[in-house]
Amino acid sequence: MPQTKSHIKNKKVILRNRNSNKKYKIAIKQSIKEYLLSIKSIINVNNEEGLKLCQNNLSIVYKKIDKAVKKNVLHKNTAARKKSRLARLLK
Repeated sequence: MPQTKSHIKNKKVILRNRNSNKKYKIAIKQSIKEYLLSIKSIINVNNEEGLKLCQNNLSIVYKKIDKAVKKNVLHKNTAARKKSRLARLLK
C-alpha cells in the first residue's frame, strides 16, 4: 500500500493508463479475431468478395495497431511483427 501522497497519485495514474492501454489491446485482439474468421471463411469458399472482405478486415487491424503504436501502447517492432504475420496469412 502506498504511503506518501506522490505514491498514491502515481498509483491512480498507473491504473488510469492501464485501463486505457487495455482498451487498445482488447480492440486489437477483437479485430484480429474477426480477420482470422474471415480468412477461415475464404479458405472454404474461394471468391473475390471474400478476398475483399479479408483485405478490408486487415486494413482495420492495421489501423488499430498503428493507433496503439502512436499512443505508446505497443512497441513499433511488436506492431511490425504482428502486421507481418497477419499479412502472411492472407498470402
